[in-house]
Amino acid sequence: MTANGAEGTTGTEHADGNEEDDVRVWLVERTYGDDELNIVILVYATEDGRQYHRRERALTSFTGPKRETKAGLLVSPESLGTVDDPDTQARYAEEASRMAARHEPDDNV
Repeated sequence: MTANGAEGTTGTEHADGNEEDDVRVWLVERTYGDDELNIVILVYATEDGRQYHRRERALTSFTGPKRETKAGLLVSPESLGTVDDPDTQARYAEEASRMAARHEPDDNV
């Protein structure tokens, strides 16, 4: 995988206002950062698993309605990285498809 994933868009908000180019991604992974304390890493991916969007948050920021974790996001294509590993791509595709089938994008998970 290449490291990419900018902060800036949440839920169905659009950073640049150009909704038609934005890509739907679904939460596929939530982990703690290895080298930094109190960091949670959220990974969202496209349903085919080929692209991902990464966000990092301080663990303390998970309280309150403004920091809810949404099932899906709309992000700009520039905010997406490429998943090169076939096993990771398959895992992301499976999880993104599962989330899309079970949740609305604005559901809190």
